[in-house]
Amino acid sequence: MAELLNNLFFIFQRFSWLSALDISLVTLIFFALLYSLRDTQAMALLRGMIMLIVAVMLITSLVDLPAFSWFARNALPSMLIALPVIFAPEIRRALERLGRAGSFLSSSKGTNDSFDATLRAVVEACARLSARKHGALIVIQRLDRLDDYVQTGVRLNAKVTPELLLQIFYPNTPLHDGGAIIADSQIVAASCVLPLSASGILNHSPERQMGLRHRASLGISEVSDAISVVVSEETGGISIVHSGRMLRHLDPERLENILKAFFRPANMEQKMGFLGKLFSSGKTRKEEK
Repeated sequence: MAELLNNLFFIFQRFSWLSALDISLVTLIFFALLYSLRDTQAMALLRGMIMLIVAVMLITSLVDLPAFSWFARNALPSMLIALPVIFAPEIRRALERLGRAGSFLSSSKGTNDSFDATLRAVVEACARLSARKHGALIVIQRLDRLDDYVQTGVRLNAKVTPELLLQIFYPNTPLHDGGAIIADSQIVAASCVLPLSASGILNHSPERQMGLRHRASLGISEVSDAISVVVSEETGGISIVHSGRMLRHLDPERLENILKAFFRPANMEQKMGFLGKLFSSGKTRKEEK
């Protein structure tokens, strides 16, 4: 006990503000890593790798196994090379978020009157679709371009109106399946194929009972900073999705307020990229509760 206290006293004697800065930077790196991997399949892979490394270290330290120890010493370093391959999508997404963090001077397309009219048209269309229980998935582009997903649908390049959105998502019409993508105050394409969610949210929340529209809305929000608005075909409920988080059971007034908040010039989240998402996701979790 005395030796432990002496060691602690020795550590505190050498502790300085540079040591605090050093520890803070390392903590920030680990926090950013875990935050970027939250609710994804990569988190399960990371837990598995950590458990494997801990198990190997315990076995090699407690039991004298020369052959196994040699194998562990030579195999574990190769896992460091495999990490970029295993976590390639997550690393790419994190770098994109860092890139968006520097976009303070980027101009918002949601600041003019025409885009305000676009948002009002989306809200009105969602209200009418909800009343009729017609399913819909509307994706509104922000800083990340969605050209790859636009190419999977039918090009429209049409003005956003409630009537056009109602016609697109009318049951059994050619364009009602898939999502409609809005960019530059236009419906650029409809019937677009969107990626399904790869997160674990659907496995431990009410969203697991939802259909492909909700899964696709979560999926597109996980690979971009786009805003998705979903109307449930079964209940008529309106949901909005951003950064892998979903707000459900919205009325038209609240939906309009949230959309305007995302596209308002004073919205620092749009200009701060990853840091803005960090704070906005915390607010979203509070609203979900």
